[in-house]
Amino acid sequence: MSFRENIKAFIPESILNVLRAIRNRLVKKHRAELAFFTRELKVLHGTFRNHHFERIMPAMAGESGDDFIEGKIVADFGCGPRGSLRWASKARLRIGIDVLADRFAEEFFENFVSHGMVYLTSTERVIPLPSNCVDILFTLNAMDHVDSFPDMCGEIIRVIKPGGEFIGSFNLEEFPTPTEPQRLSVRMIHEHLLDRLEVRSYRISGYGAGSCSPGFNRYAPFFDGTTIPYEPGQRGVLWVRARKPAS
Repeated sequence: MSFRENIKAFIPESILNVLRAIRNRLVKKHRAELAFFTRELKVLHGTFRNHHFERIMPAMAGESGDDFIEGKIVADFGCGPRGSLRWASKARLRIGIDVLADRFAEEFFENFVSHGMVYLTSTERVIPLPSNCVDILFTLNAMDHVDSFPDMCGEIIRVIKPGGEFIGSFNLEEFPTPTEPQRLSVRMIHEHLLDRLEVRSYRISGYGAGSCSPGFNRYAPFFDGTTIPYEPGQRGVLWVRARKPAS
């Protein structure tokens, strides 16, 4: 049994929730996010890894290659500093959107200029792009980081072109943390986002046993075809591809 599992076994959930709330108030979200990537870069000896996005992001779309992005304006909301769209060289333009993009550029400049991306600093409520300008917008485990989920869902829909696509990965029912204040549910995602789009593919998987073990890969079921049944309220992952109505 892991340390985390031991804690859960001996401390009542009600007390754990109080402790989480206190921690979340004491820790500043943006400072903690920047510190996380700074530590990661140190462990990686100065170069972020981004090769895994070439596999994950087309898979989220249900695609086996990258032809579907050719000639498109492609964006990644909540991209972080790793170069999540470096693989998308067939796109006409690659835009990384993050509330800390300017800070990342200052801290990780040598990495940034190697990614072939335009990085754009968002606020917690506004994406500074014109309406109807993005052909394909990705988001990968980022929507639980936002301060206002309804506001950012509205902004994502606004910047996608009519007929353009949203491709997203959502971690479901994770306890809020300082950097991930939203506990996302299937209901929330439908209410604020998917009910305003035309869903093309919808895949969901629970975590199952071993989710607290080192090396646990929450995305593995989507690749090996062994998705785990999901019940509302459980932890899991949702992969969805949807289209903004043309009119």
